[in-house]
Amino acid sequence: MILLDTHIWIWLVNGTDDLKAVWQDLILSQESDGIGVSVISCWEVAKLVEKGRLQLKLPVNEWIDLALAYPGMQLLELTPKIAVESTQLPGYFHRDPADQIIVATSRAYNIPLLTANTKIRNYPHVQLADAPSPPSR
Repeated sequence: MILLDTHIWIWLVNGTDDLKAVWQDLILSQESDGIGVSVISCWEVAKLVEKGRLQLKLPVNEWIDLALAYPGMQLLELTPKIAVESTQLPGYFHRDPADQIIVATSRAYNIPLLTANTKIRNYPHVQLADAPSPPSR
């Protein structure tokens, strides 16, 4: 199983060019093992729509229902353990609470996180889900 950061989930569901082909292939390869989405990502999508920073072709509640029905998609709940872990991440981590919860979710479930977020990618205490390098020719 892998965990998708909110923007990756949006890119996947909306079929945007922002999602690298190698990441899309990685996600598709995980359908049978599970593709995790934190419940906080549902909130983030709704907040982006509310603030006018994301426009969807459907009402947000319908978009979320459709996005969670994607093959292999699993909604990962916000547990008390994750809530506490998000406030006690080791080392320095930036102050975005949604990012803190997503990283804590990755750590609590011990699953890699797929993200394009540089701040998260540079954080040494989270396992990243990156596609393997293509074979050498």
